[in-house]
Amino acid sequence: QEHAYPADELMPLTCRGRVRGQEPSRGDVDDALGKFSLTLIDTLDTLVVLNKTKEFEEAVKKVIKDVNLDNDIVVSVFETNIRVLGGLLGGHSVALMLKDKGDHMQWYNGELLHMAKELGYKLLPAFNTTSGLPYPRVNLKFGVRHPEARTGTETDTCTACAGTLILEFAALSRFTGTAIFEEYARKALDFIWEKRQRSSNLVGVTINIHTGDWVRKDSGVGAGIDSYYEYLLKAYVLLGDDSFLERFNTHYDAIMRYISQPPLLLDVHIHKPMLNARTWMDSLLAFFPGLQVLKGDIRPAIETHEMLYQVIKKHNFLPEAFTTDFRVHWAQHPLRPEFAESTYFLYKATGDPYYLEVGRTLIENLNKYARVPCGFAAMKDVRTGSHEDRMDSFFLAEMFKYLYLLFADKEDMIFDIEDYIFTTEAHLLPLWLSTTNQTISKKNTSTEYTELDDSNFDWTCPNTQILFPNDPMFAQSIREPLKNVVDKSCPRGISRVEESLGSGPKPPLRARDFMASNPEHLEILKKMGVSLIHLKDGRVQLVQHAVQAASSLDAEDGLRFMQEMIELSSQQQKEQQLPPRAVQIVSHPFFGRVVLTAGPAQFGMDLSKHKAGTRGFVATIKPYNGCSEITNPEAVKEKIALMQRGQCMFAEKARNIQKAGAIGGIVIDDNEGSSSDTAPLFQMAGDGKNTDDITIPMLFLFNKEGNIILDAIREYEAVEVLLSDKAKDRATIFKGKMIPNYIIDSNLEMENMDQKLSENDSQKQNLEEATSGGSQDVGAAGEEPEEGAESSAVTEPGSSSAAAAASASVPPSSQDPHGTEESSAPEPACPPGDNQPQEPQAETEPNSKANWDNKGQPMESILADWNEDIEAFEMMEKDEL
Repeated sequence: QEHAYPADELMPLTCRGRVRGQEPSRGDVDDALGKFSLTLIDTLDTLVVLNKTKEFEEAVKKVIKDVNLDNDIVVSVFETNIRVLGGLLGGHSVALMLKDKGDHMQWYNGELLHMAKELGYKLLPAFNTTSGLPYPRVNLKFGVRHPEARTGTETDTCTACAGTLILEFAALSRFTGTAIFEEYARKALDFIWEKRQRSSNLVGVTINIHTGDWVRKDSGVGAGIDSYYEYLLKAYVLLGDDSFLERFNTHYDAIMRYISQPPLLLDVHIHKPMLNARTWMDSLLAFFPGLQVLKGDIRPAIETHEMLYQVIKKHNFLPEAFTTDFRVHWAQHPLRPEFAESTYFLYKATGDPYYLEVGRTLIENLNKYARVPCGFAAMKDVRTGSHEDRMDSFFLAEMFKYLYLLFADKEDMIFDIEDYIFTTEAHLLPLWLSTTNQTISKKNTSTEYTELDDSNFDWTCPNTQILFPNDPMFAQSIREPLKNVVDKSCPRGISRVEESLGSGPKPPLRARDFMASNPEHLEILKKMGVSLIHLKDGRVQLVQHAVQAASSLDAEDGLRFMQEMIELSSQQQKEQQLPPRAVQIVSHPFFGRVVLTAGPAQFGMDLSKHKAGTRGFVATIKPYNGCSEITNPEAVKEKIALMQRGQCMFAEKARNIQKAGAIGGIVIDDNEGSSSDTAPLFQMAGDGKNTDDITIPMLFLFNKEGNIILDAIREYEAVEVLLSDKAKDRATIFKGKMIPNYIIDSNLEMENMDQKLSENDSQKQNLEEATSGGSQDVGAAGEEPEEGAESSAVTEPGSSSAAAAASASVPPSSQDPHGTEESSAPEPACPPGDNQPQEPQAETEPNSKANWDNKGQPMESILADWNEDIEAFEMMEKDEL
């Protein structure tokens, strides 16, 4: 409220609201923003869960008074449904509950429901398609096909986008008695079910909303499909319609047959489900263990959750995507709540205190690495610890809720959470809706269901007393084999096809062995339907057409070859680039909380070899471009020089500031509005000459990140920064000086968690055994190591399409694509450089109560010269929600 209201989101680094159109576009991410105070609406029922009923009452009044749903703005149907419509319905649900209790909300007369109905009608034009699948976007004021709508030309939508509507739309129909919303949502689900791939019972990622053809034919449980499966099972729970359960069970059988490769969940092709579609996983699949708990299939839920936890312990957060051997694929982490959600459900199902320890790790990492003066900042790169000026509404709507519920006892709650079901955005819908305003026929006579031999189906909505009959060791026995899976096993992803071949015939040609000058290799490619196109620059491009292959088996080998080639090409491109660096503001009032993503230089000090980094106060040089002798050397000496990009080579700037006595340099982009949020990593090249004379570190900041430092100088004058390869722990930065580390919510204090953990003392010995060797905390991991053992001379990635055509570019045939004999070894050794040096064990011992109590030391113990800083932190503590 203090920094961002009535904007849709808070920008926690610059302490202002994100208003669409006033900030650089982030593409599809911005489709969630509709100038309707998104975060406020999304957080309504979280306030009641946290027992902040007074704040909830004030927030509802703000929504009723200030929010306008009739804006001329194009928004995502999916995001608006789960966040805004779901938020209004969740707020309405708990408002009714509070009103019935008689202490609060006595004035409430269904105003949130009226707004929800208005929004529901604004989303309905998106369903004006022959298939019943909605357009992915809608204009809140003008609908879809209106001349001023600026949308309605799209042809594709994701499966989750069209299949994650039934809970909110059915609840709206049941609350209001208006059947049309539930009818539209059911029609969309029916269409997706009819279009499933019949032989595999899987669905693809994207579908044509007019023809029903699958556009992307890969299938998994992560991004693009995830909540479709979730809503089939939860629609059965909320609405009591057996057809939804039958559909879910059919899909679940296919998932466990093809996609589940314990503990991994790997995407496959819907037509060739034994063939993996990729060798990496995205973070959204972290919800799936929680769904498996609701389904009653606990063992694979424990396995996958434990694997994900090991990845988190390695990187502090779950990267947006990671490979089958647990390397970072996409390094961002926008504070997603799916893993916390699964942790909560596993604890509810097992009562195992291990999951309280997991929750404690999540909270520690949030406070340690994501907490900034104005909120919590998304991680730009989990390897460096750099931040992004972003705090999505789901962080408050879901993360706060699940972490609080994980540690809350029944007496901490003012209502029974078991009376509600969570939507995919963790909004609360009451189960009594199943018997209210049933205007829809439950019977689906048009569909026949496959008979499934799966005894697991008996355990839908399980009784945990039956699943775990007095056996607290059950979950631990499942986790034990996986506790070192990330750090020590160094597993390699093997495709199902490879696995099935066993010791039989191997694929005729592997991408890492390919040589464009080898006639035998060219003949094999031809048989697999792969042809070569010679490019003008001397490279050759590989293109596959499955129809030109000698047989379907050869076509499958060709597809796998192309996937390998594209991945090797992409890997080489990554290896040619230096990893990002970090600029960490360590002076008052930031104290290391703000970390900026910085581009490296190809000259000067290599910060990856100087782990301590370079620390100093910043100073602006004259002339600001640094292209001639520095005229204010007294201000620059022993400082880190700030300068503007342009007018000369980067190396020349570095030499000039080094001569003036600077210990480091930061070049700030002169392109107004540029940002690491929207631009690719920039690295500064040398000047074509020998640059060994440059010994100081040089980093590059885009305009937005650079302005954060410049603004800090204007406000605080003395600004100290740390230039490093990755963000440092604040305890390391300040060498033992205590920095206040506020926890997420006053109701979620560390002492409460210790009390909760102490109630399970009888199981602590078992817990220690389960976590020994794998429980130590790992700081922000360094850059992704090179996969030297599988290197290739492929120079740029090609493309692959669902139409069985793929391409990749390779070097001229005169070059050896795989270099030495060593480089073609089939499997890299476990890379020693992928882990950051670990902190002392005493600081991370799971049962070390003393360590927790240290965080609660009185502020009076801080040195007297920190008084001003203490006041700043006290103000920050009041700035909750």
